Amino acid sequence: MLSATQCYKIFDQSIQDYHVHDHVDTPVKNPYPAGSFEFLLYTKNWIDTVQWHLEDIIRLPDINPTEGIQIKRRIDKSNQDRTDMVEKVDDYFLEQFKNVVPKAGARINSETPAWLLDRMSILLLKIYHMKEQTERKDASAEHIAKTQAKLAVLMEQKTDMQLAFDELMEDIGNGNRRFKVYRQMKMYNDASLNPMLYGQKK
Repeated sequence: MLSATQCYKIFDQSIQDYHVHDHVDTPVKNPYPAGSFEFLLYTKNWIDTVQWHLEDIIRLPDINPTEGIQIKRRIDKSNQDRTDMVEKVDDYFLEQFKNVVPKAGARINSETPAWLLDRMSILLLKIYHMKEQTERKDASAEHIAKTQAKLAVLMEQKTDMQLAFDELMEDIGNGNRRFKVYRQMKMYNDASLNPMLYGQKK
C-alpha cells in the first residue's frame, strides 16, 4: 500500500512529464507497468492535467465557436474518463481491504480512498500552476503577493490531505473506519438517461 507521499510523487511525475511539451495532444507515456496501482495513479493525473489545460483553452474570449464545442465535448469525455479511473482505483482498494472486518461501531467514511486521491491529484495541479503565477515576470507585485499567499494555503492543504489519507488507510486497515463504493452513475453521458438524448429518438 502506497503512502500519501508516494502517491504525491507519482502525481507530480505526471505533471512534470506533461509540461515537457505542455500540449493537450501529447501522447501519454506511462512509465509504470500496466495494471499496477502506480499505473492507475499516473494515468489518473494525466487525465486531470490535460483537462486542466482544456479548461483554460475553452475560456479564450475569441475562441472559434466550432472549436469551443469540440473542446467542450472533449472535456465531457475527460470527466467520464476521470470518473472511470477513480472507480478503478477504488476497485484496487476494495481488493486490498477485502479481508478486513470492520469493528463494531466502525465509523463510515463518506469519501472513498480513490476520491480522496482525486482531490490530492488536482491539488498538486493547483500548486504547480499557482507556483507559476508567483514566478511571473510580467505580473505586478500585488499579483505576486496574492498568489504567494494562495500558494501557502495550498501547501498547508497538501500536508493536511497527506495526513488524512495516511490516517484513513490506517483506520480502514485496522477496522476502525469503513467505506462503501457508490458508482457515480453519471446521467448526462448515457443516451438512455439524458432526456435531451433519448428524446431525439421520439
